[in-house]
Amino acid sequence: MDRAQLPRPNIFAGLSLILDRSAERRDEAVWIAEQAGSDAARYLLLDAAGQAYLQRDRDALRWLDAGERAALLGELPASLLGVADQRPHFMLALDDAAQAGPLEAALGARRQNLRTAGLQLSADEAGLFAYAKGLSHWQREMRHCHRCGAPLQLVAAGHRAQCTNPACAQLHFPRTDAAVIMLVEHDGACLLGRQAGWPRGRYSTLAGFVEPGESLEDAVRREVAEESGVLVDAVHYHSSQPWPMPASLMIGFIATAASRQIHLRDRELEDARWFTPQQIVDGLADGSFVPSMPLSVSYQLLAHWLRERTGLELDQLVAAVLPR
Repeated sequence: MDRAQLPRPNIFAGLSLILDRSAERRDEAVWIAEQAGSDAARYLLLDAAGQAYLQRDRDALRWLDAGERAALLGELPASLLGVADQRPHFMLALDDAAQAGPLEAALGARRQNLRTAGLQLSADEAGLFAYAKGLSHWQREMRHCHRCGAPLQLVAAGHRAQCTNPACAQLHFPRTDAAVIMLVEHDGACLLGRQAGWPRGRYSTLAGFVEPGESLEDAVRREVAEESGVLVDAVHYHSSQPWPMPASLMIGFIATAASRQIHLRDRELEDARWFTPQQIVDGLADGSFVPSMPLSVSYQLLAHWLRERTGLELDQLVAAVLPR
C-alpha cells in the first residue's frame, strides 16, 4: 500500500501502516525472549512521569539496543510494542524517578513529554511514543486486583495483568476511555467554545466522555446540549485519535445543529459562539481567535470544515500570522 496515497492520519494515529503488534505471539515466552535479546531489538524508554528519552541534538527518539538495556537497566521488564521494519520494538518504563537524570546523561539524551514531542517527532515515532505512554500508564495504575485486592503480575508481554491470588486469578486488560469530539455546523458557521483557563482567544470544538449504555452519536448530541444548549440533528463520523493523556480515544464527528440558539447551562464553558469562515480568518489575523494546537483532532476537524466549505487551508492561515 502506497502511504502517499492515503489521507494524512491524525497525530499519533496510523501505526498500523508500519507496526505489526504481534498480539497473537505475546504469550510465547521463548519467542519474546529471543526478540528481546536480538541485535535488531529496539527499546523505547520512558521515565516515571511518562516522558520519553529523545536524542539530544535532533528531534528523534533515543532508542536503546539490547546491550544498552542489559548494561543500564538490568532486569527492568520490557513490554512488546510490536515489529516494524523487521525489528522488534519494546517499551521500558522506569518506576524510580531518581534513575531518570543519570540515565539521561549516560544516554546523551533529553526527556520530553508527549504533548511537546508529538509535534516534533516523525509521525511514526510520535505514534510509538503515544502507544508506549498509554500502555505504561495502565501498567502503573493497575497494581492490585479490583476484585480481591491481591497484587497483579504483568503477563502477555506487558499487555495483560493477572491476579496472583490463585482463588481469583482474574485477568485485567488495558483500558481506553472513549470520548467524542465534534465540530457542529449550521448554515455556514461552526460552533466553538472556550474554557475559562485557556489562553486569550482560544476556541475549540466541544468534547466529552461517552457514558454507559450510550451510542457515540447520542453522546455527541448529549454533550453539545449539556455544554451549549444547542440541539444537534445529523451526526457523521470523521476520524479518531489515540489520546493517552492518560487513557482516552478521541472519536471525531461533524454534526449539524437544528438552530443557532446557545444557552450555557452548566457553565463548563466560559463562552460558546458561532464562527463563520471569514470570522476565523479575521480573528487569526488580528489575534482575537486562536485555534486548538495542531496536535489535536479538534484542529483537524476545523481544518477539514474550512477546506470542505471554503477551500481555505487552516495550516496556511495559521502560518501566515506566526512571528518570523
